[in-house]
Amino acid sequence: MDLGLKDKVALVTASSKGLGWACALALAREGAKVAICARDGKALKAAADEIVMTTGSEVLAVPSDMANSRDIQQVVKETVKHFGKLQILVTNAGGPPAGNFTDFEDRQWQEALNLTLMSTVRLIRAALPYMQQEGWGRIINITSMSVKEPLDNLILSNSIRPAVHGLAKTLSQELAPYGITVNNVMPGTIQTDRIEQLAQARAQKNEQSVAEAIAAMGQAVPLGRVGQPEEFGAVVAFLASERASYITGVSLPVDGGRIKGTF
Repeated sequence: MDLGLKDKVALVTASSKGLGWACALALAREGAKVAICARDGKALKAAADEIVMTTGSEVLAVPSDMANSRDIQQVVKETVKHFGKLQILVTNAGGPPAGNFTDFEDRQWQEALNLTLMSTVRLIRAALPYMQQEGWGRIINITSMSVKEPLDNLILSNSIRPAVHGLAKTLSQELAPYGITVNNVMPGTIQTDRIEQLAQARAQKNEQSVAEAIAAMGQAVPLGRVGQPEEFGAVVAFLASERASYITGVSLPVDGGRIKGTF
């Protein structure tokens, strides 16, 4: 299937590794020109070089921190300056730290709000005028299955990520007249550094090894395994494509059947 992404311009944030990198790779494989960003400039360059070597697509790497509003504005400006347009935005900022309610003070709540919600707000605000000029756009937010089924020891994520879904659902109505779709993708248990971090926290809490914690995560998935980043990236590439033109306001789990709720 031709996804119609050749020469489209995409910005994927927090994309030097993990889910962000997998999304950038999937888009580049379909012929999109991709801007990627992350805090670690060395890791970012290595990620960009690998995408170029693998796909032959043009990649722009811009070091930036999604917790910094100036960096967010700059990465969007650099993308448009380099490619001349911006049509696809994949918002991603990692996740707030694991912990229970009594583990966090106001400062940690504010930091999580800034990283998880406000980075999405700021990215969309900065990118939106360029999509409106095109009369076409795709906004895809990487969130978490915790929105549908709160996860143990993730009070910050469980509380703040649903706000991103409320934002996206509202924007899907507001931006539809401009030919812009807005969707969320909810990763389940997928093999990334984030899963390693969560496994370490759970291993410590449950007095088990990290390997045992990861194995237990996979056993909880109906498909019986932890997912791979490439499987997630393929879903994002589809939602970013011409073929997904009648899908907006959706929160799609990519979780191997982990979420048990019917809605």
